[in-house]
Amino acid sequence: VQLQASGGGLVQAGGYLRLSCVASGRTVSNYHMGWFRQAPGKEREFVATIWWSESTAAYADSVKGRFTIVRDSAKEKGYLQMNSLKPEDTAVYYCAVGTSPNVHGMRYWGKGTHVTVSS
Repeated sequence: VQLQASGGGLVQAGGYLRLSCVASGRTVSNYHMGWFRQAPGKEREFVATIWWSESTAAYADSVKGRFTIVRDSAKEKGYLQMNSLKPEDTAVYYCAVGTSPNVHGMRYWGKGTHVTVSS
């Protein structure tokens, strides 16, 4: 499985971005999909995850109410809609898929996409 994340960029505080994650190589429809981020000098942290069935999504407290994770109907693409961005959201964002909806359960990781939020 290869995952390609895109959509990062430079945005002012209060702005928005939509990150995309496209899977290839084999189907990921039965995997949970998640977004994680790593800021300079910090450990990778959980941002959001959506169950393979799309019945449940979970968010880090720091992004709850601002970010939304969705998948397309074929479940081969995922998106992270990020609204009301803050400078502390600046990080490299990674998408991943796996058998458990947490960082330890993610089996395949994509290369990150950079998000920079200016104040």
